[in-house]
Amino acid sequence: MKKEPLRQYPQFSLCGLNCGLCPMYNIHPENHCTGCGGAGRPSCPVIRCARNHGNVQFCFQCSDFPCSRYREQEPFDSFITTRNILSDLEKARDGGLEEYKRVLEAKMEILRYLLDTCNDGRRKSFFCLAVNLLPLEDLQDLPEKLSAKPGASLTERGAAAAELLRQQAEARGIFLKLNKKKRTDKAANDHTC
Repeated sequence: MKKEPLRQYPQFSLCGLNCGLCPMYNIHPENHCTGCGGAGRPSCPVIRCARNHGNVQFCFQCSDFPCSRYREQEPFDSFITTRNILSDLEKARDGGLEEYKRVLEAKMEILRYLLDTCNDGRRKSFFCLAVNLLPLEDLQDLPEKLSAKPGASLTERGAAAAELLRQQAEARGIFLKLNKKKRTDKAANDHTC
């Protein structure tokens, strides 16, 4: 069986997800999701579609962009939000991929700071979501604000970081919760012992 080719930049998925800001990507260095088209990742319908459209690296490079996948966006999230995939692809297309990568890598650095210094084991998904949805300018001074609290416990730093992120999100009208599909009673009963 032929092995999938690796994408050059798996931190930003072909379909517009910011894999580098996903909780699964940030598990720990030795055992984590490697991102879209990264080593060990299975193929997906979008990768197969890209192959049929000239092996584009990002959907915005396709002559059919934006196709029905973006006009009829999935309303639910999984580990990572799908809310901004179309606008993120448009930013990469319009502002240039190198600029988009620069912003994403700066956000990844801020997320690593939050996970290393403020995650008490209960906030990783929240930090990933907030860093993904908030613009970089709202995040850049976060490490400085949090370092101004010397001697704070991990739980206190985590609460302070979460509160700062909530304030920024509220000021922008951003809802910091994943859009999850509600489980039906039947589905809930299927999972009981």
